[in-house]
Amino acid sequence: MEAQLTTYIKDRITVSDAQLDTILSYFKPMQLKKNELLLTHGQASQRTFFVIQGCLRIFFINEEGMDSTRYFAFENQFATALVSFITSEASEEFIQAVEESEVYYITHTDFYHLLDIVPQWDKFYRMYLEMAYVNNTKRLMSMMIQDALQKYRQLLDENPIVVRRLSNKMVASYLNISQETLSRLKSKL
Repeated sequence: MEAQLTTYIKDRITVSDAQLDTILSYFKPMQLKKNELLLTHGQASQRTFFVIQGCLRIFFINEEGMDSTRYFAFENQFATALVSFITSEASEEFIQAVEESEVYYITHTDFYHLLDIVPQWDKFYRMYLEMAYVNNTKRLMSMMIQDALQKYRQLLDENPIVVRRLSNKMVASYLNISQETLSRLKSKL
């Protein structure tokens, strides 16, 4: 399991073996059951997760009780409720394992401690933040300017694993469309 995290880190920053050992020493393994909640609305996000196997979902629940998925993290991806992780304020988001999953996690305290003791970790964090910003901005633009068919086609082009591995309910939640609309789109393509 640790090999995936090692590869992910080394693909992004240059670190000595000693620095890598230090970084890895702060990550802990965790086995998750399907539908297990790792964070609920109102809790402060105290961990960042790296998915070894499975899938994590970050979502909100609106006033009508409907969920809206912001992000799916599959193998070799990080996930956290980033706003809460950065600010230590209560999260508006939930984090859920949507499949049985194996993850590594690092606590907020340890993550920021690494910034102090491993200079390259700052570069890693900056790259993580930049990608999160790009991904969130693209999602926001997609929600604002694309119709349902365009959003679905883009998802099939850029992230088909979502459609292959997850339920129609979750895909619809991610696209911010009804399950009925998603079914119609699938029948057209």
